[in-house]
Amino acid sequence: MVVLGIDPGTASTGWGVVRGAGSRLHAIADGVIETRPGVPLERRLAEIHERVGALLDEYRPQALAVEELYFGANVRTAFAVGQARGVILLAAGQRGIPSRSYTPQQVKAAVCGSGRAAKDQVARMVTRLLGLTHEARADHATDALAVAVCDLNRAPLAAAVAGAGA
Repeated sequence: MVVLGIDPGTASTGWGVVRGAGSRLHAIADGVIETRPGVPLERRLAEIHERVGALLDEYRPQALAVEELYFGANVRTAFAVGQARGVILLAAGQRGIPSRSYTPQQVKAAVCGSGRAAKDQVARMVTRLLGLTHEARADHATDALAVAVCDLNRAPLAAAVAGAGA
């Protein structure tokens, strides 16, 4: 199964494509979509939508995994990130790709075993789990890879639960 993980933001949206086969995980690609400050929000959102759509078309993942909003002290930032999440989910919906969302605590727990893991611990575990020879190039890309790993670790459980309800 191939999953595109996304760490959404209007200035920087991290992305990572991970293939899972049984218990083996392999990073295919990762990067960051950066938009320019000073550009109107609607243009930045259009660029994020277009670039995520291109990633979905190129890598053809079976699922999209997106980190949920973390409501910190800055409500304005939270609204902007929510808008970025919206255009990302729209790109997946237009292509019929199922999407799942995870809280930062769920991602940390799936990758490190603790929902309170520090950012550098998550980066080290992503590097180790994916067999990278170096840590991912950017924090946002590392976070996106972690979201994809989270989805791949949780997908078998979700499928089992869904099957039990049928």
